[in-house]
Amino acid sequence: MPSTESRKASMIEVVIADKSPLVQSGLRNLFEADERFRIVATATDGERFLAAVERMKFDVGIIGWEMPYLDGRGVLAILRDHPHPPRILVYTGNSNPSVPREVMNLGGAGFCHKSEPLERLMEAVISIAEGRMIFPFFDVRQMEESPLGSLTARERELLEALANGRTNAQLARELDISLNTVKFHLKNLFEKMGVDNRTQAAAKYLQQDGI
Repeated sequence: MPSTESRKASMIEVVIADKSPLVQSGLRNLFEADERFRIVATATDGERFLAAVERMKFDVGIIGWEMPYLDGRGVLAILRDHPHPPRILVYTGNSNPSVPREVMNLGGAGFCHKSEPLERLMEAVISIAEGRMIFPFFDVRQMEESPLGSLTARERELLEALANGRTNAQLARELDISLNTVKFHLKNLFEKMGVDNRTQAAAKYLQQDGI
């Protein structure tokens, strides 16, 4: 009979991040009831999830896409520069077909929609922990058509603000950065998106995100 230590060593260690306390509680209860998993932490937003990444080592992070302070997109963008990141599965109710493509483009290991059976989620976590990638079918050629996945978290924040009609001065005040820094980020943003100005960037963003 395996010892307690050997059972713990074989468990998949998981951290859950979701804006909903009900989702957090439900997923914790689900995974803790299965001896294949061990929940090591939960978080209410992307910033707290990243704090858990820095504090501890675990196998799989199950994160939401829409979260306060730092969303799933921002988490994945930051983890691209992490030396030893956990494997990330995005678990969301967002039905935009561009989200799984963006998750893959940002280095995520899997995607599972909240409408799918919970057994599917658990199977996906196991597969991801074993080194596989789990995504719904989509034409991977479409990934090359979207420049949004290459943007940093700050560039994405600026782009969303542009789409909402913010001026450079407003961006500088709201983000507490200088006008020169805003212009620097926008220059890089325009180059990545293949556009010449803020109007074109905002239009492409709205089109790509299906807004």
